[in-house]
Order: sequence, then structure tokens, then C-alpha cells
Amino acid sequence: MNYWLFKSEPDVWGWDHQVAKGDEGEEWHGVRNYQARNNMRAMKLGDRGFFYHSNIGKEVVGIVEVCRESSPDSTTDDPRWDCVWIKAVKPMQRAITLDECKVIPGLEKMVLVNNTRLSVQPVSPEEWAILCRIGVVEP
Repeated sequence: MNYWLFKSEPDVWGWDHQVAKGDEGEEWHGVRNYQARNNMRAMKLGDRGFFYHSNIGKEVVGIVEVCRESSPDSTTDDPRWDCVWIKAVKPMQRAITLDECKVIPGLEKMVLVNNTRLSVQPVSPEEWAILCRIGVVEP
């Protein structure tokens, strides 16, 4: 299994919106960055990810799962853009802020800490374990 982080502005699409979609999940559409798109193309069914509120809160708030692999983004006719579908799995018992991530040992190389603009990013197994422990959630 691989691990990821999905960023969204909570006033546009937040954790509660994702949870409301249930097991069907939601298309993670509208990504127009090649690196983020390539990350989604690398995702496999069942991969897990953190759901991160950007701009407002700047915190990891939940765990999601890839429920459909990469396919064309339905919000554009441009064949360059793909997306996956994700579903909510469980909330973090304790949200973890970006400021915390910047000082937690073992997260120094985390993409979130070093490239806060990338909307879909990989998370290493070690980073995953650290954040799950701090967020008091079973991975």
C-alpha cells in the first residue's frame, strides 16, 4: 500500500463534505498540476491518504481511501487531466496542524513541510505512522 495526502480548502470541499459521500466517495477533480496528476496516476485501489484542510485550519483532519483508480477528470475535455475517487475512512481524533508537522521529528522531509503548494502528494510509510500515532488513529 502507498500513502498520500489530499489538500482541499474546507470552505469549498471539507472533511464533512467527503464524509457525506459515504462509501461511493467522490471524484478528486479539478487538479491542474502535472506532479499532482502523476501522483494520482500512481495510486492503486485501497491506497490510503490523509485529508488536509488547506488555507483555513491548515491541518490533517482525516483518513481517506482510493476507491477508484485514475481515470479522465469529468470536469474537463482536456485529455491531460486525470483523477481518482476517494472515500472517507475515519477522522483523526486529534487534528495535526502544519506548524506541528514542521517541528515533529521524522517529518523534516515530508512533502507537506517542504512544498505546501502541491495538492496531491506522497507520504512515506514512516510519516504515515508518525501522523497516525499523533492523531490518535489506527492506520
